[in-house]
Parts: sequence; structure tokens; C-alpha cells
Amino acid sequence: MKKQIIAMGGAALPLELDNLLLVEYFLAQTHKRNPRVCFIGAAHGDADAGRLRFYAGFSRFTCRPAHLPLFARTPCDLEDFVLGHDAIFVGGGNTRSMLAVWREWSLDLYLRKAWEGGVVLGGASAGSICWFESGVTDSVAGALTAMPCLGFLPGSNCPHYDSEIQRRPSYRKMVAGGALASGVAADDGVALHFEGTQLKHIVSSLPRASAWRVTQTGRRTLETKLPTRYLGTR
Repeated sequence: MKKQIIAMGGAALPLELDNLLLVEYFLAQTHKRNPRVCFIGAAHGDADAGRLRFYAGFSRFTCRPAHLPLFARTPCDLEDFVLGHDAIFVGGGNTRSMLAVWREWSLDLYLRKAWEGGVVLGGASAGSICWFESGVTDSVAGALTAMPCLGFLPGSNCPHYDSEIQRRPSYRKMVAGGALASGVAADDGVALHFEGTQLKHIVSSLPRASAWRVTQTGRRTLETKLPTRYLGTR
């Protein structure tokens, strides 16, 4: 089975749900007519708002949406529950707290097994950086920090590259200083589509959004704009 992760910089489920091109693309990668897709909202403590927006957005497409509660009555056989889906979509929020909860439930192990078995993994913001070796996070109050993540994908990741003013300079500084490995950043509206551990496709729901390769060169960083395919019509 092909291993796939679709890491999104942000704005996959905008407040008005007026642009769902990334959701449509994500579901299409299952190659199922009526895929079973599960939302994990642990990064926001299973808040109602994120879960309801997921159902409202994904229900506009032919799919069978569900969610995994980790702060209420969690399924007793969590592994079977996870593996019973065709796609897993992870919401944004506090990445550090989310990963701590995942590890307590061994969900990180089940997600790796799902990925290796062909379940499409993905998400935005915290649901993007979690799959990489490391990433830029605002999980702790104050300045952005670097944090280790699951390591399914090599290198580091930074979401919200164009929409949050401190993301770009902080990521460049962390890579230059060695706090983070070289990696890839994504503007809001951009999805990084990995097959195995290789970045194969970059798509966007916004016409001017881009992805960026950020690499360490001595004590500086080299930022390279990557070709991005707009999913809409110009």
C-alpha cells in the first residue's frame, strides 16, 4: 500500500467553509468512492468548534466522517478504530499537548501502522508539523519554539508561513542556528503531499500561496520557493 501524508500549512477548513479545495484533494487521495475519514481534535482538547467545522466541511463531499474522542469516552479498541478508516485528518492547536496525549494512548504507534497500511494521514497546523522530525510551534506562551515530533517524515516543518508574522523569521533563525533541521514551510492554503518520505506534489487552494524549502548553509539559511499547483481556476 502507498504511504501518504498530506501536511497543510493552514486554512484547510476556513471559518466560512467557502474554500474546501484542500479537503477535496485530501479525500481524493484515498481513491475510494465513499471513504471513511476520521477527525482527531486533541490539539484543541476535542473542542466542539473544531469537530463541528470538520463535520460541516467534510459532509459536503461523498465520505463517511467520524471523530476520535480522547477527552471523553475513547474507543476501547483504539487500534481497530484507527485502522478502520481510509483517512485521518488532524486539527490544529497545541502540538506539544496533543503528542503527549497521543503517546499516553499509544496512538502514535497506531497512526504509524495506519500510514504503513495505506491510510492517508494529514491535517493542518499542528496536524502538519506532527508528522515531521521537528517543527515550529506556538504550544508554549511567548516566542515560537522548536519541538521534536513523530518523525514519520524527515526534516522540519513550519505552517502558517505567510499568515503569522513571526513564523518566517523564527523558522529561518532556528534552521540557521541548528535548533531545527532543514525542512519545508507552507503558506496557508498549501498542502505538501508526501508519498513515502518523498515530497511528490505541492498543491494550493489559494492562487498566490506557495511552499518553501529552507536549508542551512553555514550560519545562514537558503530559502527556495517550490513549484505549487493551484487547484482552482484562475
